[in-house]
Formats: sequence, C-alpha cells, structure tokens
Amino acid sequence: MSKILLISGSPTSPSRSALLLDYAASYLKKHGLEVTSISVRDFPAEDLIQAKYDSPAFTGFKEKLTEVSGLVVATPIYKASYTGSLKALLDILPQTALRGKAILPLATGGSPAHLLAIDYAIKPLLAVLGASDIQQGVYVVDSQFEYTETGFTLDPELQKRFDESLERLAITVKALDR
Repeated sequence: MSKILLISGSPTSPSRSALLLDYAASYLKKHGLEVTSISVRDFPAEDLIQAKYDSPAFTGFKEKLTEVSGLVVATPIYKASYTGSLKALLDILPQTALRGKAILPLATGGSPAHLLAIDYAIKPLLAVLGASDIQQGVYVVDSQFEYTETGFTLDPELQKRFDESLERLAITVKALDR
C-alpha cells in the first residue's frame, strides 16, 4: 500500500492547517493510501531550535520519511513565509531527504496578500531537500474557511480545487510505487 506523511507546521493547536490535514488524511485513506501524521508540536522545542540533528526525538520522523512516497506539508503563513518551526524541523533532514517523493504544499493565511508564498518560499525550501515532484499548492484564506460545530467548511470553489489536488497527489504517489 502506498504511504503518505502529513506534516503540520503550525505551532498552535487547534489550527486551520491541522484541520486541513485531517481532511486530507480522510480523503487519502478513502483513496487507498496509508496515512501517517506528525506535527512540529510533537518535538521538543529545544531540539528544534538548537537543530539537534542526532536527537532521538527525530528518529521516528526520519524513518517514516524514508518509508513514504508522498507528503502533504501544511503551514500557516506568518510575515509572508512558512513558520519557523516548520523550517527548523525540515532543517534536521539530510540534503536529499525528499528526493523521489510527491509533495503537496498547503498554506493558510489571513488574506490573499501572501498567496504566492507557496511558490516563492515553500517550494524552494522543499526543492533544496531534493524534492522534484512538487504539486501545485493550495492556499486557503480566512474568508474561505468557516468553523462549524462538526469541523469546518471551505468555499465551494476552493473545496473543489483542494479535492482535485489531493486526487492528483494520490494518483502520483500510486504511480511512484508501481
């Protein structure tokens, strides 16, 4: 079975990024993929901040990463870029850690002003780690996201685009595993 790792770069809980990843997990599982999730909050802040590459806290993450063919990386956008905690987590990885993996970047922001953050900030970060199959990302603005009693709803057009992106990722990951 094809495997995907979901990475939440949000330092807060609950977060819109985490809710989007929960939805992605459900969607991808329905399409026959095995899904594992991690969050930057799962790791000791001291190990992240001090870049303790050899910390035992990162061992499981690095092992999971070698086992998957795809990733969904979600982050809120602060000051026109991804979170520092996401950068700190990705910094502990070897230079080619993302080689051969299909990746879907997700970002949430307060306004459309930072819509291109996926292209000018997140994609280059993933590429420097060897990623070459980076899917077109999905950027979610506050006005497109509404909390409900049972979770959240997305603007219908955005929901369609998000589902299409997840479908493309599922197809790509399955093709990589053939």
